[in-house]
Amino acid sequence: MLKSAQTPVLLYYRNDLRLADHAALNAAVATGQPVLPIFCLDDEAPGPWAVGGAARWWLHHSLASLTKDLAALGAPLVLRRGAACDEIPRLAAETGATAVFAGCSHELWARRRDEALVQTLRPQGVQFRRYRTTTIFPPDAVRTGSGGPFSVFTPFSRAGLALGPPPLLSAPERIPSIDPPCSDRLQDWHLLPTSPDWAGGLRDTWTPGESAAQQRLQAFIATTAKRYAETRDRPDTDGTSMLSPHLRWGELSAAQAWHAAAAQDGPGAESFIRELLWREFSYHLLWHRPAMPDRPLRNEFAAMPWRQDDRALAAWQRGRTGFPIVDAGMRQLWHTGWMHNRVRMIVASFLTKHLLLPWQDGAAWFWDTLVDADLASNSQNWQWVAGSGADAAPYFRIFNPVLQGKKFDPHGDYVRRWVPELAPLDAAHIHAPWEAPHSVLSAARIALGETYPLPLIDLAAGRSRALAAFQSLPRSA
Repeated sequence: MLKSAQTPVLLYYRNDLRLADHAALNAAVATGQPVLPIFCLDDEAPGPWAVGGAARWWLHHSLASLTKDLAALGAPLVLRRGAACDEIPRLAAETGATAVFAGCSHELWARRRDEALVQTLRPQGVQFRRYRTTTIFPPDAVRTGSGGPFSVFTPFSRAGLALGPPPLLSAPERIPSIDPPCSDRLQDWHLLPTSPDWAGGLRDTWTPGESAAQQRLQAFIATTAKRYAETRDRPDTDGTSMLSPHLRWGELSAAQAWHAAAAQDGPGAESFIRELLWREFSYHLLWHRPAMPDRPLRNEFAAMPWRQDDRALAAWQRGRTGFPIVDAGMRQLWHTGWMHNRVRMIVASFLTKHLLLPWQDGAAWFWDTLVDADLASNSQNWQWVAGSGADAAPYFRIFNPVLQGKKFDPHGDYVRRWVPELAPLDAAHIHAPWEAPHSVLSAARIALGETYPLPLIDLAAGRSRALAAFQSLPRSA
């Protein structure tokens, strides 16, 4: 570690757990003062949006990786658990820090926390400086021709493409630091599950950390990106980037992903960049419509006659609805902390439309079970499927899970992997086993209602109920 008698600055890590393309880190190093990286686990300010179970598993391993990466450059990572508005000023006082450098937050609770930090640090003579680290553009950079925010994705994406990605920043070669003050031990935070240990599938699927994120990005660009436009909707193939948790925790910047994709030619790169801009649109909406995680963006949906059905919700959560593509997605989610994007749309449509259960119930379950649980994307995507979003799919667009399964998992391989009790069925019957002849089910040793559930609902009846509920809403002006 490089030691200095100079007063340090603090580098306050949040959802940007990397060294490269990190504007706050580069600005802190550019001061010429020692830099003390810190991470504060604040479970108080977020309220219901404190980090969920699967994401806490990821956070543990990401922090362990960042600790090693920072140490290699000469800087310790100091861990503190508690209210950030208490811990950050306390660390500044303990170290004599003159400034705190951090990324810009978009969530309403985080913006309020940051403004409180400004007010608390100012009397101490400590500046609080924020930089773009989690998004491609600063919060107010993408504007309509009249200077307002966008509410529709297509014109937003055109404006974003016109701006282009910002230039990338290199990681510093060394980070001058100081002897660290007292730090928590990561293992004492108990972010990992113990009894029962449900994280085996997560360990088998993921390697958190900046190095792993770069490896996955390069592997995607070298192989899957070329056919991304054709394969991204197929859960039975390795057709997506699976970069979402690395982006969510900032082990990889969205600008890095854009630059890597832009170096390739073809529709695959264009489609991937459009997905990055969709993520950016979610942050844009959250910044300008901060109530998005809790309330519908389309006001008329406040009157939606949602049902409460704990039994149906539990069946959906456990992957026991009797609809194979839905159940496969929910079981993949529980096992790996991730779900294929096309299947996310299918299971969300089934919950909000066929079951007529509120999108907030689905968003809450995803928040706790996704390793990539991100408040902007999670809220925006659930509202998009439910029909209540600013740029939502029409409410009358109701995915039929049988037809979706046959179209995007035509051979049934995805269902066979995650719903193994149906594996003996052929492609003609695997997406609607209740339609299979008794002889076929008997040969496959499938007893509907015993070895695999009967359908939770009649699809036609569920669709009709959903449309009637939609028709009951007041018409927006």
